[in-house]
Amino acid sequence: MTQTKPIVSIENVVASASVDQAIDLKDVTKKFPETEWHPDQFPGLVFRLKSPKTAT
Repeated sequence: MTQTKPIVSIENVVASASVDQAIDLKDVTKKFPETEWHPDQFPGLVFRLKSPKTAT
């Protein structure tokens, strides 16, 4: 049997942090149009960059 080298790629990475203070997510979405915040669907704010294509 021939052995092949596996191809490994990272698809998704999730991270979290604590800032020990309140952040007004509604205000953040007004100042940064690249953000998405839908608290009824997901409690966090999503920041999408076009280059490199990523979401934070």
